[in-house]
Amino acid sequence: MRAVFGTNIVLSALVFGRRLAWLRGAWARGLAVPVVCRETATELLCVLAYPKFQLIPTERDLLLAEYLPFAEAARLPEPLPELPVTCRDRDDVVFLQLAVATKADCLVSGDGDLGVLREVAPVPIISVDELRRRLNL
Repeated sequence: MRAVFGTNIVLSALVFGRRLAWLRGAWARGLAVPVVCRETATELLCVLAYPKFQLIPTERDLLLAEYLPFAEAARLPEPLPELPVTCRDRDDVVFLQLAVATKADCLVSGDGDLGVLREVAPVPIISVDELRRRLNL
C-alpha cells in the first residue's frame, strides 16, 4: 500500500515509537510505502529540529534513516493538482496534493483539519489505526 503520511504520524512513529512500532516495521517490510516529496520531507526535517524534542543532528539523521530509505520519492507536478475541497490549514494542502498527484492509496493523518475532509476528499484520509486494520497487522 502506497500512502502519504502526515508529519504527525511520522513523528509519532520515529520519536515516540512504542505505540507505532508496528508502523516502522510495516515501512521496513514494504507493507506500507511512504510517498514523500521535497516539501513534505522538508517539513519533517524542520519538525525534528524543534527544540522541544532535544534531538541533536546525529539523532535526527538516525531517525530519518529509519524512514526515508523506505519511501518513494515523488515530485509535485506543475501546475499543482486542483483540489475539489478546501483545507482549513494551508500547510496541510501539500499532503492532499501529493496523495492526489501520485495516486497514493491513502493519506494517513491524525490532523483534525484533514480529518474533517474525510467524506469529501479526492483520496481516502484514514487514521493510523485504520491503516493497521487494512494491513491486517
